[in-house]
Order: sequence, then C-alpha cells, then structure tokens
Amino acid sequence: MKQFITLLLLIILFIETIYAKTPNVVVILTDDQGYADISFNPDHPKEVETPHMDALAREGVFFSHAYTSGAVCSPTRAGLMLGQYQQRIGIYTAGDGGRGFNPKTKIFPSFLPNNFISTAIGKWHLGLDTDYPKLSMHALNRGFDECYKFMGRGGHDYFKLIGVNSGDYAPIYRNKERIKENDYNGYLTTRLTEEAVSFIDRHEKKPFFLYLAYNAVHAPAQAPEKDIKQMQKKFPHLDTKRAILIAMLHHLDLGVGAVVNKLKTQGLWENTLLFFLTDNGGSKAMHANNGKLRGFKGSLYEGGIRTPFIVSWPAKFKGGRTINKPVISLDILPTVIDATNTARLAKQKFDGKSLLPLLNENSTNHHPLLFWNSGEEKSEWAVREGKWKAHSLRGKLQLFNLIKDPFEKNNIVNKEAALAKRLAELHSNWHTKMRQSEVKLTGSNPNTKNKSTKQNARELKRKKKREERKEARIKTKQDK
Repeated sequence: MKQFITLLLLIILFIETIYAKTPNVVVILTDDQGYADISFNPDHPKEVETPHMDALAREGVFFSHAYTSGAVCSPTRAGLMLGQYQQRIGIYTAGDGGRGFNPKTKIFPSFLPNNFISTAIGKWHLGLDTDYPKLSMHALNRGFDECYKFMGRGGHDYFKLIGVNSGDYAPIYRNKERIKENDYNGYLTTRLTEEAVSFIDRHEKKPFFLYLAYNAVHAPAQAPEKDIKQMQKKFPHLDTKRAILIAMLHHLDLGVGAVVNKLKTQGLWENTLLFFLTDNGGSKAMHANNGKLRGFKGSLYEGGIRTPFIVSWPAKFKGGRTINKPVISLDILPTVIDATNTARLAKQKFDGKSLLPLLNENSTNHHPLLFWNSGEEKSEWAVREGKWKAHSLRGKLQLFNLIKDPFEKNNIVNKEAALAKRLAELHSNWHTKMRQSEVKLTGSNPNTKNKSTKQNARELKRKKKREERKEARIKTKQDK
C-alpha cells in the first residue's frame, strides 16, 4: 500500500511538472490597425505613440515580413481559428466568414490540452446570432469556455449596444446571455481590456487561452471626447477622423499594456506564449497609415495583408530580435499545438507551421510559398515565393521583387515573364486544391459559390453601389 501511494504521488508530481511547463496562451488581435500605426515602426507618423506595443515588440520577437491570411476581417479570423487557409472551407470575403461555417468543424480551443480554460473576448465575426437563443455559431458552441463578445457584422458602436448604421439593438454577450442596454456603460475598448484582465485574475492557477480580439480601430470612428480634443490640440495638423483614430489607438495601446502588466504582476509573464497582430492592413476609410506599403485593407498588395506581428515567451526563447522570414497568421495555432505538446492529439493537417523552430533558432526555413485569394467577385490573388511576389487583379498579372522593391512600385512582369507565369500556375494549382477541399469539407459546389447563399441587405446594397460606380465610369468614358 505504501509503495502504491508513493507511486501515485510520483505520477501526480510528474503530471504537475508537465503541466507547469505548459504555457498560458494569449492572442491579441487588433482590427484595421495601420502597419505604421505602431511607433515601433520607424516610418510611423509623429502623431503615433504606442509605448506599450513598442515595449512588447522590444521584449519579444518582431516578424518584419508577417502576413494575415485575409485582407479583410472575418477571413483572417477564420484562418487563425483553423490553422488552415480559410479558402478550404469556402471563405473568401467578409460576408462568407461573417455568416460563419459548420459548427462541427474543430477550431482553436479544441486543440488545446483538456486542462486549459479558454475565453473569447471582443469581436467574433465568425457567425451570426439569427438563431438566438440556440446560437449555433456562438463561441461557447465552438469549444470556448467563456466569452464576452459581440457577433454579427464587423463593427459595433463603442458606447452603446446599437448597430453601426442604425439604432437597432446590437447585443454583447456574456457567455450566452445578452447584456441589457441599461446594464452596459463605458468605452468598448476599455471594457474588453477589463474583461481580459478579470479573466487572468480568475484563472491564474490554471493554464488558459485568452483570445482578445479588439474591434479597435475599426469603424465607427468613436473615442471619448476628451481624448479626441487632446489629440486635436496636440496635433493640430490632423483631420477629424485621423484625430479620432489616434485617440482610439491610444486606448488600444493602454489595453495591451494592462494585459501585459497583469501577466507580469501575477507572475505569469515568463511562461505565457503571447501573440500580437492585426487582422489586415489599415483602413483607408478610417485614415489609417500603412507607411510606405502599397494599398489598404481589402487589397492583396502589402498594405492590405502585412501585419505588425510580435511573439513572446520569455521562458523558452530570447526576445529583442527581429526575424525577416515570411510568416502568416495561420502559424499561430500550429505554434500553440507545438508548445503545448498536443500534436499527437490534433490529427489535423495544417497549412500554418509552428514558429518555434525559427524562434528557438533551430531553423532558418519556414514557408517556401504563401497564397492569397479574395474570391471571384473581386478576382484578386497573390503568391509569395522568397523575395518574389506575383499579384493579379481582374486578370492583370504583376510581379515584384520585395527585397529590392518592398513597396511594390516596379512591376517587372515583362522582364521575368517565365517566373511570373510559374507563380501564376502555382496559384492556380493551389486554388484547385482549395476548391476540392471546400467540396470535401462542406459539400458545396465552388462553381455556384455565393449564388445560392442568401445575401443580407448590407451586401446587396454594396453590390448595387459597385454596379452604379461601374456604370458611372462607363458613362464618363463615353462622354469623353
């Protein structure tokens, strides 16, 4: 009996030792933040001051050639949750991702050890709540244990529980309970930070996954009035919308600082694997600044898909470095699986790759190829292979050398026609695989994609506006 008890204690000690080495996981995802709207970027404009993000970049590892898998909100979020190209399940647009996908498909928390507790805070944008109270697309039906978030479309009022373009009630959920209008007050960015800090406080004794998806600095342009006035006074050259964005960015930076500070004060920082990134390039409509990068949110030029990307885990790899290998948001989930030793349980083929070999300096190789595709309606795609990037928009093929020409100013497709053609073929082959995967995983027919899907009023309105602009351009040309 004594030997049995001793053996049992040794087993318990062994298990505790294994779990003690398991890191907490934090993913901080910002929304529409410009590539130069972080003062760690030497090309940032003078009004950008993000000391807490900068400190995170200095302490951690900054990836200077990091990408998101989508050029708009929900496709990137789907890819991050899957660790796979979101095109595998037919997601190309914000509408595709916003409507959500099969609730039985495993996403991020399903690949974590059983002793983890997880929460989704902030912007979901991976399914609607039109089936309330069933909420089949809700985070709590996708493996998360807790949540404080809003569903529906990508934006949300920062002060009220209303939609962006109307006075309709737009709920925020605490778990599956809709918060009532009279019970909500504050500035949404700050509220999300408070919820994240509270989650860390409540679960510091157990490994946790904190998915903190801020909706800042996504539209609508809203910030506390005193902060807007302060930015206008400090930077009188700014137009109103840019001043508001800078005020929004200020609160976003404070939030990052509060989360990191809580991890440090609770003694959790050393053994926390933290990722920081934004979901796509900065929004032109919000007057974001992408520095010298070409394009904005919605574009597959660098300005639409490059992200400030920071990874930190002090207990496992040294910080204070910059790595210039191309990486992508799809890499986050495979990295976490690698870090938590759950690869043998995952039984899943990922398109992302673990970043740990790069971070531990055990490898200098990562993705030989990266692909993007925004769907048939826009007809835009891109491929990166090493220093080369092929880009096509409505059939116009371009080629750039991102080492010599990081801002995509010089199209060298005529000088390197064979190379451009080969990259286009690689994209075509990849896209064929994505379509085959879509048929296998969803049972849909890619050739009729979106034709049988009921479009919401907002999508129909956008389509009508695009058609009107097209007709206006044709008429202008005819008049000339």
